[in-house]
Amino acid sequence: MTSNHTLPQHHFDVIIIGAGASGLYCALTAGRRGRRVLVVDHANKAGKKILMSGGGRCNFTNYFVESEHFIGANEHFCKSALSRYPSWEFISLVEQHKIAYHEREHGQLFCDDSAQDILTMLLDECDAAGVQVRLNTQVEQVKAIDSSLQTNTNKVKNANVRFEVLTNKKLSKKELAEHAPSVQTSYSCESLVVATGGLSIPTMGASGLGYELAQQFGHQLITTDASLVPFTFTDKTGELLRALAGISLPVVASNTRTSFKLPLLFTHRGLSGPAILQLSNYWQVGEPIAINLLPDIDISSLLIAHKKSHPKQLIRTVLADHTDNALPKKLLTALQSSLWEDIKDTELANIKDERLEAIGTAINGWQLKPSGTEGYRTAEVTRGGVKTDEVSSKTMQSNYQQGLYFIGEVLDVTGWLGGYNFQWAWASGFVCGEVA
Repeated sequence: MTSNHTLPQHHFDVIIIGAGASGLYCALTAGRRGRRVLVVDHANKAGKKILMSGGGRCNFTNYFVESEHFIGANEHFCKSALSRYPSWEFISLVEQHKIAYHEREHGQLFCDDSAQDILTMLLDECDAAGVQVRLNTQVEQVKAIDSSLQTNTNKVKNANVRFEVLTNKKLSKKELAEHAPSVQTSYSCESLVVATGGLSIPTMGASGLGYELAQQFGHQLITTDASLVPFTFTDKTGELLRALAGISLPVVASNTRTSFKLPLLFTHRGLSGPAILQLSNYWQVGEPIAINLLPDIDISSLLIAHKKSHPKQLIRTVLADHTDNALPKKLLTALQSSLWEDIKDTELANIKDERLEAIGTAINGWQLKPSGTEGYRTAEVTRGGVKTDEVSSKTMQSNYQQGLYFIGEVLDVTGWLGGYNFQWAWASGFVCGEVA
């Protein structure tokens, strides 16, 4: 490795674009190896999504991380990195920094105090490793200095490719008032890491830069979409759901691909909660979903049994009084108006079994068709991204351009809700930082 004392002022061994979870972890890993590392980000603060995650407490990983907790066109791609950097490695770092944390349901780990603890830990580790972090810095252009080394058909074997990165520093209000000139700086590097994240939550500074850079060097993209995101509804269904806003209950949310037994939340725009966010990873526009509102009870059997034992009861009475987890009154009233309004005051004895079965089936498998999702504005992640067949699963290096790497959310790897996307950030950042 070239001695740092002989490097030009604006040359770095590694430049990482993006000061989020994967970028910072890659930076501290490379820095520990003695690499001279620069992290640039257009935001005014590093790790903004880290700070807002987990309700401000950062669900930083999960005790139980398996490849089936991730989706992507190449389902095997994530396995190597996740096995080389398991969750206990990150937990160990958290414990070294004496950050208090706790476990919630399904193995999710959260900070006791604040997500700021995780960000401070990452920045302290970067500082200790000699990493330089430059914020308010927009990447204007990236190019391989020797463009003849680029190809989109063959793997490049020349290990001495260098890049030029032209940046433009955003000026403060004070500097603008003083009519200071914009600050353009050109950097060079041996390894360039794209850790720009996806398109989710644009108010946090999300942009499509990573995808543009990937395409610039010949990479294909898997279509991107908002994911881990609430569903929206229109027309009468939307009106019904809005009237139930604020109600939460455990359900099984499913489609033809998968199902999740988790809480659901009715909102003013439609459906949210962990069950819905998880299902959104597996949903395409125009597809129906099913909600089992009482997943531990066969409602058809319950109603028919009560018809025999309590023939004078009403359907709403059975559902209100004879279920272990009774439906909230407001929800029960809404279901009655849409499913059995015509027989709401009819005794069970006078209702045909077939009708009771149909009502039970509807409650155990409420069929809905979302009109869409709330989009990138509230989505926790971006589904799709850089095609992983064109990237090394062991190093995250491009198959088309030596020294170019992609890590974290910019890749076509999307985790479930529950700390999995952070674990992917740490793992992909680690394996990249070991070689970049």
